Amino acid sequence: MEHILNYFPQLTEKQILQFKELGNLYPEWNSKINVISRKDIDNLYVNHILHSLSIAKFTDFKPGSSILDMGTGGGLPGIPLAIMFPESQFHLIDRTGKKIKVAQSIAESIGLTNVTFQHGDVAEVKNKYDFVVSRAVMQLDALLKLITKNVKKECINSIPNGLICLKGGNLAEETSGIKKEVEIVNLSNYFKEEFFETKKLVYVQI
Repeated sequence: MEHILNYFPQLTEKQILQFKELGNLYPEWNSKINVISRKDIDNLYVNHILHSLSIAKFTDFKPGSSILDMGTGGGLPGIPLAIMFPESQFHLIDRTGKKIKVAQSIAESIGLTNVTFQHGDVAEVKNKYDFVVSRAVMQLDALLKLITKNVKKECINSIPNGLICLKGGNLAEETSGIKKEVEIVNLSNYFKEEFFETKKLVYVQI
């Protein structure tokens, strides 16, 4: 939890309490339903929660923004972002029903009211959002084909609407065929922990 406070010192008491509760709820749920690698659950705050919050270092979501978290699994990055931006609305979708139930239960336990949940495929999502976010879901070109229809044209934020995804490794080949403008940010720019040395944020304006 100290890692969160170190990088986000402006958190309210309510936000601090919600982030602290995640440290109990995720391990408890993970012992029943595997939403995070059991080998990695001890690194929950750095490898999963702080990783999710790298999106909050890249941009602020203005009040009234809407964000679709595609392939949320157990609620990452959607739940940490919903805590960070309580005046934005988040819709979390995953094809695995038991994982979306975990995410929903955790959100309810910490009193999140700005999140909705859907068990299904993103092809079923008809609504449009300011941004789509994802965390290591699929290849970038395939992801763009699926979610472009879900991005609004009207922009209320400081950067144009689009896709923000978290990935690792060398992305040169994966991004080479993308016709849209792609911005790649090294997460080591934001965080000093070793985990982030190979991690990247990819932003595609749509």
